[in-house]
Amino acid sequence: MELSILNLLLVLLAAWLAGNLAARLGYPSIFGELMAGIILGPPLLGLLQSSEGLEVLAEIGVLVMMLYIGMEIDPKDLFKASWAGTLAALGGFITPFLLCYWLIVAMGGTVAAGLFVGIAAGVTSLATKSRILVDLKLLDTRIAHVLMAGALVSDTLALIVFAAIIGVFEADGFNIANLSLVAGKAVLFFAAVSFIGLKLFPPLWRRLRKMGWTNRTFNATLVLLIALLFAELAELAGLHAILGGFLAGLFLSEGTVLEPKLSRQLNQVVHDISIGFLAPIFFVTAGFQVSLNIFQTDLLLLIGVVVLATVGKILGTALFYLPSRNGWREGVVVGAGMNGRGAVEIILAQIGLSMGIISADIFSILVFMAIATTAAVPLFLKWGSEWLKGRGELVRSADKRQGTVIIGAGPTARALAKALAEAQPVWLIDKNLQHCQQAEAEGLSVVYGTALDVEVLSRANTAEAQAFLALTPNEEVNVLAAQLAYEVFQVPKVRVLIMNGEQSLNNIIGETPIEPLSVAWQNLSEWDHWLSHQQTEETKIQVEATTLAEKLTLGSPSVKSALPLVVARNGVRLPFATVEELDRGDQVLALTRI
Repeated sequence: MELSILNLLLVLLAAWLAGNLAARLGYPSIFGELMAGIILGPPLLGLLQSSEGLEVLAEIGVLVMMLYIGMEIDPKDLFKASWAGTLAALGGFITPFLLCYWLIVAMGGTVAAGLFVGIAAGVTSLATKSRILVDLKLLDTRIAHVLMAGALVSDTLALIVFAAIIGVFEADGFNIANLSLVAGKAVLFFAAVSFIGLKLFPPLWRRLRKMGWTNRTFNATLVLLIALLFAELAELAGLHAILGGFLAGLFLSEGTVLEPKLSRQLNQVVHDISIGFLAPIFFVTAGFQVSLNIFQTDLLLLIGVVVLATVGKILGTALFYLPSRNGWREGVVVGAGMNGRGAVEIILAQIGLSMGIISADIFSILVFMAIATTAAVPLFLKWGSEWLKGRGELVRSADKRQGTVIIGAGPTARALAKALAEAQPVWLIDKNLQHCQQAEAEGLSVVYGTALDVEVLSRANTAEAQAFLALTPNEEVNVLAAQLAYEVFQVPKVRVLIMNGEQSLNNIIGETPIEPLSVAWQNLSEWDHWLSHQQTEETKIQVEATTLAEKLTLGSPSVKSALPLVVARNGVRLPFATVEELDRGDQVLALTRI
């Protein structure tokens, strides 16, 4: 086997350019990589070609990517997935599964092909939802909570059903004996990996830490070895290796076996290996196998699959969602949001093609179905959220979080905390002992320590907070603390003070809902000085008409500077920095310079 370095270079270059273009347009990079394979590969221009070496790298890429997907899912989230999210996942999986299975069989396809197309139609894309929800500013809504929970359950369910079908297919039949054998092997496999993951991993890592074998490179190698071990166990059980990789990721995800800091480090390593190198090779080479002839020979079947997958996902979700009592309209919007497919579907389709379960035409239909349905999600969610908002049915903060965590306990931060504390829990964090003592003397709740310590953030009830404001003069600390608040504690509204705007810091928060504070906060040191010397006063501004918060003009032209702190609304106080739109009747509390 020979690997052409030039061909590998061109494949990675094409994947990188096309993936970044897709991301800039608001879509998953995998679709850009697929289109690069279709356009530059054998289906169209023929500039790129597959090879045995590329295929091996692509297979490894699939395994490592499933490891990464598993590490992105916290098993505890699966068990505590909301009732509404579970209903949405079941409806969004079962209905399109049955409809697309029926279509394939009715059109003369095999039972196995019908089952594979059904699974692909039932899958939903977690990564796609995250990006779209951020862009549409819906991350703190109930539909976002349901979508994320539904995506977790849906993809996990799809992989389990996929493993069962693979096991039966390799057992050469659907008779009782074969089904029993497959079920027995599957039970043994899950029992074995559960024992290894829950009973052997924790003492193993503790032992290695005591021996001093804890550097990042060693841990990364160990994680890959564990993924390969689980993949081999899956193969021995007659299942597919990707299920083993996925389960290895689940056991290595944050909060399961490893401590959060180590889990995040390993997650980043696996992300870089898979998303940065191996996975793009897989998706480009998957594009090589797409047949454009389907637009002439199987156009009706393609349209049928796309329509039934979309209608089944939306109507099935809405129907199953009714017992949640959140309303059928919300069910329709959730179904529309779950309609996008992604990496898992393409991986399953590629495996079905390589095993001969589906034809190249069916594979091509699944690829174009994934592209078409995901392209429609931003439009569906935008229209749906505006529809719900117009009817007053767009529910925010479904997870019942409350309170604000403020990093920094200087004079300005304390003034903000006191204004908020009249109506909600507020916690300050600072490593300046004097600031902490002053905060305590003023009756505020404060934690002494660094905001880059997860334990310190936990003591400040960050896991329960609705808002997180990083207000220290050190913008690097602000950004890293904000990143922890979003990634570890999933705080819905995270705002950070960035004064110089270094590109590296902007890159950290670029793909998240973390937002910089307004320009007024960049004079934090001056506000601290003015407050310390009693050169400020509190101003209350009554909002007379609905307006964007950023357009609010405070005070008269004679006022040299103003710093809006809090919005008082119907007995509730919100940090001004987290409010996008001011309603008539709102009252803004601000500091002004005397």
